[in-house]
Amino acid sequence: MSQDDLKKRVAQAAKEYVIQKMPKGQYLGIGTGSTANWFIDLLAPHRDHFAGVISSSLASTERLLKLGFHVVDANQLPDAIAKQSHPMPIYVDGADEINPQGHMIKGGGGALTREKIIASMAQEFVCICDESKLVQQLGHFPLPVEIIPMAQTAVNKALALLGGQAQLRLIKSGKAEGQPYLTDNKGWIVDIHGLSIQDPIALEAAINQIPGVISVGLFAKRKADVLLLGKKETVESLRFS
Repeated sequence: MSQDDLKKRVAQAAKEYVIQKMPKGQYLGIGTGSTANWFIDLLAPHRDHFAGVISSSLASTERLLKLGFHVVDANQLPDAIAKQSHPMPIYVDGADEINPQGHMIKGGGGALTREKIIASMAQEFVCICDESKLVQQLGHFPLPVEIIPMAQTAVNKALALLGGQAQLRLIKSGKAEGQPYLTDNKGWIVDIHGLSIQDPIALEAAINQIPGVISVGLFAKRKADVLLLGKKETVESLRFS
């Protein structure tokens, strides 16, 4: 079974989980990336089950709109729902790495800040990924950090003190090849290589305190609640305390 087959299988499980758990007429948060794309496609026949969906990126929004979903801006929820501590029952998204405690590295697709905002609004974060993403220790995948462009030099110096090598993410193809990658927020991303993350919560807090950092792709303080893990024979469901 290919990795794409595993992604489709776990996306199918996520679709069934969401439809079963969410009553009709509520708002669903949807993330970004290849596994999230499978989830969006498989969920499309059930789009009328939801009052609306809140998307973590322009790319996901475009895909959702093409499939007929009602996409709602996070600032435009009805007042009665917006005032709730968790306006969304569930947020579904993938991860670049996830450890046995539910801490994640996210942001390979560049949407880490918006993903973190929407995750904070959801009562339950359902992570969907294939078994290659489950690791004992985070850090093999480069840790993305979204920054204000003018802060790159200062941020790189601060990140070096934490033990990693920060590299500015560049556009890899097209007319803008070699130029800094721009997020949907018009920020830049530096990817930190060479980390062995012993304490994800502490590292997340430390990086967030660096002037010029918009957000870091460590989802440790707000970790996953449920992991749907695609394996060759099945989809395993893990719940984190």
